[in-house]
This record gives sequence, structure tokens and C-alpha cells, in this order.
Amino acid sequence: MQSILPLPTQPVKPGTSTGQHFWHATDSSTGQPTKTLDSYSPADGQLIARVTLTSRADYDHVIETAQAAFAEWRLVPAPRRGEIVRQMGEQFRRYKRELGTLVSYEMGKSLQEGLGEVQEIIDICDFAVGQSRQLYGLSMHSERPAHRMLEQWHPLGVVGIISAFNFPVAVWSWNAMLAWVCGDVCVWKPSEKTLLTALACQQIIGEVLRNNDVPEGVSCLITGGRDTGEWLARDPRVALVSATGSTRMGKAVAETVAGRLGKSLLELGGNNAIIVSEHADLDLAIPAIVFGAVGTAGQRCTSTRRIIVQESIYDDVKSRLKNAYAQLRIGNPLDESFHVGPVIDQAAVQSYELAIAEIRTSGGQFVVEPGLIDGLGFESGCYVRPCVAEAENHWPVVQRETFAPILYLLKYTTLDDAIRQQNGVPQGLSSAIFTLNMREAERFLAVAGSDCGIANVNIGTSGAEIGGAFGGEKETGGGRESGSDAWKAYMRRQTNTINYGTTMPLAQGITFEL
Repeated sequence: MQSILPLPTQPVKPGTSTGQHFWHATDSSTGQPTKTLDSYSPADGQLIARVTLTSRADYDHVIETAQAAFAEWRLVPAPRRGEIVRQMGEQFRRYKRELGTLVSYEMGKSLQEGLGEVQEIIDICDFAVGQSRQLYGLSMHSERPAHRMLEQWHPLGVVGIISAFNFPVAVWSWNAMLAWVCGDVCVWKPSEKTLLTALACQQIIGEVLRNNDVPEGVSCLITGGRDTGEWLARDPRVALVSATGSTRMGKAVAETVAGRLGKSLLELGGNNAIIVSEHADLDLAIPAIVFGAVGTAGQRCTSTRRIIVQESIYDDVKSRLKNAYAQLRIGNPLDESFHVGPVIDQAAVQSYELAIAEIRTSGGQFVVEPGLIDGLGFESGCYVRPCVAEAENHWPVVQRETFAPILYLLKYTTLDDAIRQQNGVPQGLSSAIFTLNMREAERFLAVAGSDCGIANVNIGTSGAEIGGAFGGEKETGGGRESGSDAWKAYMRRQTNTINYGTTMPLAQGITFEL
């Protein structure tokens, strides 16, 4: 139902606002009005494609098709479902370079990161294949004679996936591959800022689905903006809504889904900090901090936003960061010699500029100066300079997540003080400490340490592995995706009791004779 129209040959004029623009058109086959979206690359301002958006009637048809597919797909043995996912992984291996390049061009992250994101799809496919043979239940001893108790897990049904622009394909795969081996069907609403990568993923797996006679509706794609996401959230036919994005969006999804007693899985904002102890190996810490802060132009949910430095090494760390930032190369994300590409669109640029102004108003001093960048050979207007500001943890601008390469430099005296600052924000996704002191490391990981879903020692806040459950607490939403036992979110638990005896013992020892 989605189509890509021919691309224009001319680039968007320099200075033109880049991003997404909605247009109304008419479906030539039905004569009905349709809505399309023009998508521009933040890398060079060029119009990539025009995509037809999903109408409400189309949406209902998609859900009905998914429901029909679920009735068949849930009956396919889980290891067989895993085999189909294995074949998908092989397809993504085959198209890794092409899809990674498209991710880089459409979203703006560096080519290395685009390729790395496709590798995450491959990795979760491999993980899901093994998981398809490990959807374990439990057996328990019954208190009643000649009875057996057990738990088993069944698929939920239709799983709605709302993904964000910053990881336009990987997060979809974390959900979809596990949901599929669990026996669910998926309806994916990608970010309206990165529709082409979603369409590409559908094309890549399409051959696998056809070759295996998988029913239409196991993998569905819908396109649109906020209203399309609201259709998923309100729809009682959608058993689980997995949403990745801002805390504001997640709260709206959670409230709506809870209102119909549905299930939601939320991966929301982060405000991630690294504590740098006086016992840290700074040769390890500085590269991790810089990559965490500027990777994906500061648009990861796990981006390093704050570093909390012990006062005795504060000046040394500040000097090292200034030197490291001076070596960053900013430019075309498709050129592997550059470290940092553009932010996603003009709205992100404005968010960056507003945060910079608020930092100055609050009294912050910039160790590395911010600014917009031009003169790169093309004028998308989306290139900003990564910056570092000395700040205070309680400032409102520091308490918020700004999706841009802004790093706040904070100071601490004692480890307890550092942990208080680390935890002293509304979000709770990723955290880290750099120290060679075992007691400090264990204190950070203990129950009174980091309150985040991810807590690392001598490694940065970004770069989670597939094998571990990914997610966070507080305003990050509490969801878990990817590894460990995250598969349970896509299934329903059922307790079974089997009486293989000749008597009927009743609950609470009641005697009831007929």
C-alpha cells in the first residue's frame, strides 16, 4: 500500500528547511484522496523520495490481514519460525552494505554506524534462532496427590512496533525477530523521518517470506505520523504496543494502551552519565566519553549527556576533552573519514540552539564552543558542532534530554555525591563509571548505586550487546528488549494443572459430595 514515486533530479535549494513535508494527492486507481510525504536527507538536503501514507481504511485492512495471519503463524512450530528468521539474517548479511548506506543517508549517522546498525539486525536474528528452541516454561510440584503443575507460554497476537528515527531499523528488528519466533505477527509504524529504510527492510525479508509460504500479514508496514501511532495505541486488536521515542510520546502511548488494558513495552528517553573517578584509566575513559557524546550526532537514547568528574582530576579531564574534540571531523556521513554527520532535521537544529542559549543564560561556560557548520560543499543546514559545557546537575537544561551533541561537564567530591548526581535526573536508561578501584566499581553496581537499567564499568553508556536485555527505569519506561528473557514480553503466561488420579481434591480442603 506504500509506494515510492520517482525521485527528483534537482537538490533542495540551499537554506531550505529540510525534513518531512506532507502533501495531499489522489490515488489513481480509486480516485480517493491520499496523503504523501516528501523525505529529505539531512546529509545534503536532497529530496530522496515521496511516500504514500497509510489511510485509516488501509490501516484497518492491515490489522485484519495480520489477525488472519496470526491464526496460521501461531501453529507453525517455534523452531520452524526460527529457521525463517535465520534466513532473514542471511538476507540482511547479503544486503548489509546497501541497507547500511541507506540508513546513513536517510538518517544522517556515519556510514560505520549505519553498517553497525544492520549488523545489529543480523545479531538479533542469530539470537532469535536459538531462542526459538528455548521458550521455556516451568514445572512445579502440586500439593494435591496425582496432580502435576506447569507453566507454558503462548503468543500474544498482533504486536505493534513504533520505532524512532535514530535507530530506524535495529530497534524494529529487536522487537520483530523475537515476536516472530514467539508466534506473533508484527505491524510496524516507523518514524515518518525514516520511511525508506523501513520499506527497504520489508523488501529484503519479502523474498524469505514468499519462499517459505509465510501468510501475508506476518510482517506489515504502516506509514504516517502521530495519528497513525494513535491508531495502534487505541486498537484493542493490537495485543502489545512496543514504542521507542521520547518520554512525552511514551506517556501518551502508555496511558492510551492502559486505558484498554492492553500491554505496552516502552523504550524512552535517556540522560546518561559517566562517573570518572580519580582511579580511572583516562586513556580508556576519554575515547568512550567522546564516542558516547558525539556518536550519531548525540541522537542515541544511550548518548552520553553528562560526565561527573572527581574534582582532583577535573582540570585534566577537561583539557583532554578539549584536545579530543579538536580532532573531530564533521561532514558527509557517507564518507568514512568523518566522525560526525548531521542531526536529523531543522527541528533538531532548533532544539540544539535553544539548549545552547539556555546553558548560557544559566551561567554555563563552554569548554568546546557550539555552533552551526556550513561550507561543507552542500547546505542541508543540519550540521552542528559538538560542544562541551561546564554546568550544574540541577539546571533544568541538564535535567532534560536534548537530542544533540551537547555534553555537560560536572564535578564531584565523594563517590556518594557522584552517584546522587548520576541518579538525580528523571530518566534512568544507561550509566557508567570509570575506575580501577574494585570497591568503587562494586559500590556503583550495588543496590544503592546506579538506578539505571544499564550500568557499566570501564565502558561507555552506548553500545549495548544483543545478549543483554536493553532498557531503563523511571521516565525511560521500564521496558526491556533484545536479549536475556526479553522474549517474555511478546508472550502470555499460562499455568496448567493436570489431574491424572482417580479422586477430585477441592480447594481449601472443601468436601463437596453429590
